[in-house]
Amino acid sequence: MSDAHDSQDEHLNGNGVPAPRGEAGEVIGVRRGMFGADNGGDTSGYGGLVRTVTLPGASARPYGGWFDEVADELEGALEEQGLVPENAIEKTVVDRGELTFHIAREHLVRVAQTLRDDPALRFELCTGVSGVHFPGDKGRELHAVYHLRSITHNRLIRLEVGAPDADPHVPSLVAVYPTNDWHERETYDFFGLVFDGHPALTRIMMPDDWQGFPQRKDYPLGGIPVEYKGAQIPAPDQRRSYS
Repeated sequence: MSDAHDSQDEHLNGNGVPAPRGEAGEVIGVRRGMFGADNGGDTSGYGGLVRTVTLPGASARPYGGWFDEVADELEGALEEQGLVPENAIEKTVVDRGELTFHIAREHLVRVAQTLRDDPALRFELCTGVSGVHFPGDKGRELHAVYHLRSITHNRLIRLEVGAPDADPHVPSLVAVYPTNDWHERETYDFFGLVFDGHPALTRIMMPDDWQGFPQRKDYPLGGIPVEYKGAQIPAPDQRRSYS
């Protein structure tokens, strides 16, 4: 591999953001420029992507700062409830100053309640849930990511739970954090994640009879051409192949 290629692979883009790495430290994806390309008219965000980015591996302790305090308190609180922490917390990831707990879906509600109610944790607020689709993560293609804030301790963490395409079910957290009512509906609408126990899980953006889930990475781009004065921009699915 040339020195020039090595220097490019050290960054995610032209602003010096490190490229994501696999568990063995392999560079697995590179984007360059604000929209994924250093030059040219491509603003799709796909330019320069070498290959599919995979999930980060688990981080090793000590995590540093209050991250260790939160992890220790959460594990201790789960043990007091008779739950083996390793069964509930699949892995812990600390990356770029952010703490994410990957939770087994059958224990998601219990972990969320503990984070909300334990005095040493007190994550009183959930600001919503985001959907993520990793087609290459076999058996865990769909992910829901909950963003929690502790107003008491001024801390931010994330809970991430995975589910396979063949069984896209995760428990709803509306009973724990009611603000997720519409957020879970939106994630269901766009990613097809079914939140079991949600009080009214229906589409919120797309028509009720819409086929498919538009924000999955394998969903056809579609679109229509856009005409400008003296120029025409093809529809996304006609610009180039992303396969």
